[in-house]
Amino acid sequence: MKPFVLLATRAEDVPADQEYALFLRATGLDEHDLLRVRLEAERMPPLDLDELSGIFVGGGPFNASDPPERKSAVQHRVEAEFASLLDRVIASDFPFLGACYGVGTVGAHIGATIDRTYGERIGVVPVTLTGAGETDPLLAGMPRTFNAFVGHKEAIRALPGAATLLGSSPGCPVQVFRVGRNVYATQFHPELDLDGIIVRIHAYADHGYFAADELELTLASARRAEVSEPSRMLRTFVELHAR
Repeated sequence: MKPFVLLATRAEDVPADQEYALFLRATGLDEHDLLRVRLEAERMPPLDLDELSGIFVGGGPFNASDPPERKSAVQHRVEAEFASLLDRVIASDFPFLGACYGVGTVGAHIGATIDRTYGERIGVVPVTLTGAGETDPLLAGMPRTFNAFVGHKEAIRALPGAATLLGSSPGCPVQVFRVGRNVYATQFHPELDLDGIIVRIHAYADHGYFAADELELTLASARRAEVSEPSRMLRTFVELHAR
């Protein structure tokens, strides 16, 4: 089988390593079949799409909607690398699944309106599939409404006509969408389980996702409902595209 690749941007080793472990578990792949590139630490290597089965993108600290002067040199470099990659991915409809930062990469690339109107506190939200979502191969077998972990400062406010909306939540109109047949992005984190989000809450406690005195409240919000369905998307993605 040709490998998949995970493009990651987390600078902190503990949540970065845990994210990779969660993707390995959810996809059923091993380290030989899911290669990891930490873009915050190194340039994106040349990716020969003919030698890959598909691309995953993990979450990270970058906000596409931040003004240019507030973006670091690393963020500017990563955004340019994704722009070049997505030119090829979207033109060839290559299998791509961006989780969390997928909104900032794919969404920005296709001209979606991204801002802080629908930013989400860390916790659990119900995601409801659209009619298109209910018939989408990636979401096959998923309940029409399922719980998912979220926690974002920005979100897509408006999708362009090039994208197909697949799922929404009460507080965020764009939770998952598709471009073409094989390019996907989610606002929620399909890889996360409860232990995973607890690690991230502690790791990013001083990154502005919640106030300093809201740690226990945020942990309680993450524990308030069971989340079991979203990770199925990652296994399905592999089943659909492994070659």
